Parts: sequence; C-alpha cells; structure tokens
Amino acid sequence: MDIKALGYFVAQTNDLKKWQDYAEQVLGMPVQTAPNGGLYIKMDDRPYRMLIVEGPENRYIASGWELSSKSAFDAAVTKLTDKQVQWEFGNKEQCEQRGVQELVIFNDPAGNTHEVYWGFLSGCEVFISPQGVPRFLTDEMGLGHTVLPAPNFDETYQFLMDVMGFQLSDIFNFRPAPDAPPVRIYFMHCENPRHHSLAICEFPVPTGCVHVMVEVDSMAEVGRANDRRIAHDVPLSATLGQHLNDKMTSFYMKTPSDFDLEFGHGGLQVDWDDHRAFEFTRVSLWGHDFSVGQEKGNE
Repeated sequence: MDIKALGYFVAQTNDLKKWQDYAEQVLGMPVQTAPNGGLYIKMDDRPYRMLIVEGPENRYIASGWELSSKSAFDAAVTKLTDKQVQWEFGNKEQCEQRGVQELVIFNDPAGNTHEVYWGFLSGCEVFISPQGVPRFLTDEMGLGHTVLPAPNFDETYQFLMDVMGFQLSDIFNFRPAPDAPPVRIYFMHCENPRHHSLAICEFPVPTGCVHVMVEVDSMAEVGRANDRRIAHDVPLSATLGQHLNDKMTSFYMKTPSDFDLEFGHGGLQVDWDDHRAFEFTRVSLWGHDFSVGQEKGNE
C-alpha cells in the first residue's frame, strides 16, 4: 500500500461534551457536529482530523490512513485480497461521516482497526483556534502519529510491513524493571517526512491506543497547552521532556477516551534515503517522567 499519512483517527466516548470541552479549551481546536453523529475536531484547513463518536466505552476505535488516488485505493484492496485479509468497504454513511470517496476497513493481527481511504472532502475552511494556537503541523505529514498495542508483536509487525507498506524508523527495547525481559516498541514511517506515523508496543492496552501525538510550531505553544491542561484539571501522563529518537519536546496528558495525547514541538523530519535505523537505550534525552501518570491528583 502507498500510504501517505495518518489522515485521522476515530475515538469513542460516553460523554461528547467532555471531548468538546477538552478540544476547545485545552487542545485549542475548534469543534463541529459530524454527519451521522459525533464530533469533528479540526486541526487545519480540513473539516477534521479527529472524529469522536458516542458509545458505552471510552476507547480508540480506528486509524484512518490516507492514499493519494483511486488507483492507489484499488491496489490496496487487491493487496488485502491477495494476502487473504478479511476486509469490508465502508458504507455510504461511514464514507459521508469520514468525508471520503471510498473506504476499506480491516484489522491487523493484534485487532487494531485500520481504515484506508482516498479522496478527502474539504472546503479549505481556515483553521481558527479558540485558544489562539497559530497552527498545528499537519499538511502532507498528516495529523501526527498513533501508538497501538501489539501483544502478538512479530505477526503484527510483519503485517504492517508486508501488507500496509510501513517501514522501520527505530527500535526501543523497554525494560519495565532491571531484571525484566525487554518489551519491544517499534517506530514506523510511511510516505512523508515525519519520523514515525505509527508505532507498536508489545503489550495489550484496554483503551486500544497508547497515545496519539499532535505537533505545534513553537515551544511557547507547548507551554501554553500545559498551562491550559493544569487550569482544566486534565491528568498529566508524563512530564515535559525530549525524546531521543525523533527529538520531539513534549508532555503527555489523558484524553476523555482514556488513552494519552502527546502535545509537542520540534519533531524530526527525515530524508528517508539518508536515514539509518537504530536501537536506542533510553526513551528520552531528558524529562518525560511517566511515573506521574500512576499518581493521583497529578499536575
């Protein structure tokens, strides 16, 4: 598959109003009602990058991967069929809600749902942040990245490479304790300069997602977002820090769907012809204390 970027994600919540307040007051993203129900959360000149639907559980539902054309879409369907992957076309209501021409839906071996589409709908409406955020870094790089669970790691990794066409960016072998066996986290890229659009982790996650990442174009906007997080009592999941592999300076906080959101600046953009994948031995150059996410009443 010739996947260009993470175009959108779909999440579920039992309280749409909580997500609207979070998007507008903390993230600084405007919100509209989506066709056939749910909320559109806008990050750029497209109608949305996050689709939030109502349901009984707070969880991540699907990742929406963008293709460039109808021919690329047809080739993706052929690839899924040839690889004997079970798939289905999105129905009229789903395509209307996603704002796409066509959509195919399937699961990877870990059960993560992927939606591959072409022909996004957009009136190029100007992005106007309710909190004065100048811009989010999207365009050809997509909304950011998503990190998904993959307990059956080898099978899922092979699927993402062989069927979906992702390539390896970097490797981190996380050790939860000094004498514990390593837990693999692989960072993967597609056809854009963002260091990774997808990562997979060798453990289950009840909410269906470890975190999603959004990126702004200045550290001042990261700081302002953290101030808004504190003002609105949003739980902190990891302190401010800078990652070793993609150089992103960021903090992590909870979303109303109970997975995390990384809010950052300065992520690495890569010329893939010159990139050399490597294994790094610590997640961050400084900061990123994830233990705060286990504490109650953190700020």
